[in-house]
Amino acid sequence: MQDLPGIVITGASGRMGQMLIKTVVESDKAKLVGVVEREGHDWVGRDIGEAMGGAPLGVTVTDQALDAFAKAQAVIDFTAPAATVQFAKLAAQARAVHVIGTTGMTEDDIAQLAPCARHAVIVRAGNMSLGVNLLTKLTEKVAAALDEDFDIEIIEAHHHHKVDAPSGTALMLGEAAAQGRGVALSDVADRGRDGITGARKRGDIGFTAIRGGDIVGEHDVLFAAAGERIVLRHLATDRAIFARGALKAALWGQGQKPGEYDMLDVLGL
Repeated sequence: MQDLPGIVITGASGRMGQMLIKTVVESDKAKLVGVVEREGHDWVGRDIGEAMGGAPLGVTVTDQALDAFAKAQAVIDFTAPAATVQFAKLAAQARAVHVIGTTGMTEDDIAQLAPCARHAVIVRAGNMSLGVNLLTKLTEKVAAALDEDFDIEIIEAHHHHKVDAPSGTALMLGEAAAQGRGVALSDVADRGRDGITGARKRGDIGFTAIRGGDIVGEHDVLFAAAGERIVLRHLATDRAIFARGALKAALWGQGQKPGEYDMLDVLGL
């Protein structure tokens, strides 16, 4: 047990945070060595097992991220963009693998990760599941095979608590489609339609975001032309798939050279 990689989970009280903690605790390939919450949170100072309503796990929730990171080989982070940027700097100081599942990050946020990646491994992905990453590769290949007679729409659905739209996965799929077409997504993305918008622009990649209930995650990539449609779909019914993928990334990062990676690297795709 002592030789297993130590993992720290940030955002411990969130739904993904708790799922990640459960996944690490149940794994025989890693051990939980720290959990982090924001300053002032009522879980700080409590045993994480008890805070989650279960038996003690011997790990106390802290708001001192660097102290926690210094004891770990990897940090798994599904929080918010501003927090993730700061965690990246601290993970780099600790030379810990930083697995980032945070969505809603801007280009500026992402740019701030580059200096950190000179000192530590960063694995960042809009979605950590095997199925979605396979869907990403399929989307790129189909987009490359079809011309602009086929309109591309990314349709995603999530629970009503999700705060960003389009989802990180939808944007990842859009990037794949754009790459297949040999264009920049920023030049062809259509992320909102309301009112009299005019006809659809040829070559655009459209996004539609649905929010409701407890939907874990549903993503369709629609290729639509006159007389035919192709739909690539991934349905997630349990967010444990994201936690398992994140842990796989944390373990894969051990021994890798500092740099920025994604789940396609982890999965060898």
